Amino acid sequence: MFRQFQANGGGQLLDHSEGPAMAFHEFYRDDFRPRDHYLAMWEHIQGIGQQGLARKARDAQLALHNEGVTFTLYSGKDKGIERVWPLDILPRIIPAREWQPIEAGLKQRVCALNLFLKDLYHGQQILKDGVVPPELIYRGKDLCREIMDVDPPGDIYLHISGVDLIRDEDGRYLVLEDNLRTPSGVSYMIENRVIQRRLLPELFSNYRVRRVEHYPEHLLQALRYLSPRGPDAAVVVVLTPGLFNAAYFEHSFLAREMGVELAEGRDLVCKNDKVYLKTTLGLRQVDVIYRRIDDEYLDPLVFRADSVLGAAGLINAWRAGNVALVNAPGTGIADDKAVYAYVPDIIRYYLGETPILPSVPTYQMTDHQDRTYVLDNMEKMVIKAVAESGGYGMLMGPDSTAAQRDQFAKKIVAAPRHYIAQPVVQISRHLCYLDAELESRHLDLRPFCIYGRDIEVVPGGLTRVAMRRGSLVVNSSQGGGSKDTWVLAD
Repeated sequence: MFRQFQANGGGQLLDHSEGPAMAFHEFYRDDFRPRDHYLAMWEHIQGIGQQGLARKARDAQLALHNEGVTFTLYSGKDKGIERVWPLDILPRIIPAREWQPIEAGLKQRVCALNLFLKDLYHGQQILKDGVVPPELIYRGKDLCREIMDVDPPGDIYLHISGVDLIRDEDGRYLVLEDNLRTPSGVSYMIENRVIQRRLLPELFSNYRVRRVEHYPEHLLQALRYLSPRGPDAAVVVVLTPGLFNAAYFEHSFLAREMGVELAEGRDLVCKNDKVYLKTTLGLRQVDVIYRRIDDEYLDPLVFRADSVLGAAGLINAWRAGNVALVNAPGTGIADDKAVYAYVPDIIRYYLGETPILPSVPTYQMTDHQDRTYVLDNMEKMVIKAVAESGGYGMLMGPDSTAAQRDQFAKKIVAAPRHYIAQPVVQISRHLCYLDAELESRHLDLRPFCIYGRDIEVVPGGLTRVAMRRGSLVVNSSQGGGSKDTWVLAD
């Protein structure tokens, strides 16, 4: 209840919401006093009271509804229903001293993974040197053999990355996974900020918050940089699967904010290894395609013959150097969850540096010893299908039944390359205003990186919140919510 969080004399917070005691709390210290960078926020919360918070929460949901900021839920009783994007009005604050190593670590990681992809699709020296097991790569479903020896513009494969971070029991930032194909969520990051500035202007005046709203401008600059005909003449389109895709709001949002065309596969035609956009004035050559469809649907002449989402001849145009595809085909092998365990070695191999951001310990099911240990301790593990995302194909050991564990054990034994396991990390918690109460919930962070002329990390990202009390699952597709993320300038 709200009264449970009222200050008690010395400005302490009394948090009686449920959650594991060992989880790091980002809002307050162990003595229930707000951390220094949250003092101004806590004073503001006390000042506006429960009625003020309730009003701002209602205004936020109304604004999101009016703006059409929606997503589609893919689990539970409301499966398949489009919902208003859930935003918790209390922002997450990251001081500048915390953000600096995050930014440096993300740049390091993206740079190394891009070099890894270049190597995989050319000489494969890292496999020859035994740093990454060749069978791990060759058995991965996302290795794109059709693009071997193709040189993408600027040797860039990972133009847009979304790297998921968590904080462990000691408050350390860890990389949970890499999203390198068509990472989503940036539109919600921006909308969260727009709503927060509108509803909490007085709170913004107490902090120097770095901007995230410039993302579309910087993305457009990076896309134009890739144009075969030069940035000034670049024609850019966003390629979407269409209106019924769960991320369609984001596709249309980014196209509108960048001032470029939103196209479906049927709007494109390929001639003489060039791509054209159909317009009312005739065909217009396209230089850069920010594609939001998976590899297998890009080109029916190269991948799935039954696909109507892409355009026939697209890959040949890319091979010929007449169009840039963002992200490049074949990037999925680098965010395969089995490859994730080798990213620290990949960083050392290509950059000769110690990884700045540590990874979560990972057990390979292709390793007999690892597999035996995991099968004996499934109730302590998070087991993930290596090619799935959005919280699908996952077993949360502590919350699972014996029948579910038995089912996953059979899947692991039958296809060990398809699964990895990690110990359960009690990810950090934060104060949230939910259902007229102030309670703590678990959360993660997805910062976004843009790789154009240089690698740029947007100062902030999408903080995803587990809306259900005690849950560690933050994915929006599984019912998670979000917070605005404030990175302080100093």
